[in-house]
Amino acid sequence: MTIGKYKYYFKKPRSAIVKDILQCLAVGGLIIIAANSPYFVHHLMASRRKFQRYKRKKFSDTFSRLKREGLVEVRMRGGQVYISLTKKGKAKAGWMQIDSLRIKKPKKWDGKWWLVIFDISQLKKQHREAFRGKLKGLGFYPLQKSVWAYPFPCQVEIELLRDFFGLSKKEVQLVLTEKIEEDKELRRHFKLKK
Repeated sequence: MTIGKYKYYFKKPRSAIVKDILQCLAVGGLIIIAANSPYFVHHLMASRRKFQRYKRKKFSDTFSRLKREGLVEVRMRGGQVYISLTKKGKAKAGWMQIDSLRIKKPKKWDGKWWLVIFDISQLKKQHREAFRGKLKGLGFYPLQKSVWAYPFPCQVEIELLRDFFGLSKKEVQLVLTEKIEEDKELRRHFKLKK
């Protein structure tokens, strides 16, 4: 999934209900409901436990708005209703996932450094700047403009970022090392003891 043309469209969801609907569809991929029921919204809310905490009217209005905005697609086929995210909806759900990304810190540092080294072409300048901004937001420390360090395991998070921004392993590499020369400033920055 890439950021593409939707980068500037998205803002953080104003309500938890939007986030819940988009995340549910992003994770589950598809919701199927029997079409012969006049209680479509009721069945949709009942299909996922997290939807049940919302009032029916608010849920219905929010779902209708997401449909109007082109984020959610509803199709009928063979007596059933299929609800899924559109390409635009998947992009917004992806942004929400990236926006909430955090790296878990173990209680004790193992003395190893994770380095993210990237060489992203000028043609992908937006991707490069967004990737660099996310590294900064996650707490990485810049050793050089395109070499950033972190003291805790972050492989899953870097792979997720690489996939999200449509970058290859050649463009973004992750290195695990036991030693960085002159790492005193790094250890001080991360409040680490040797």
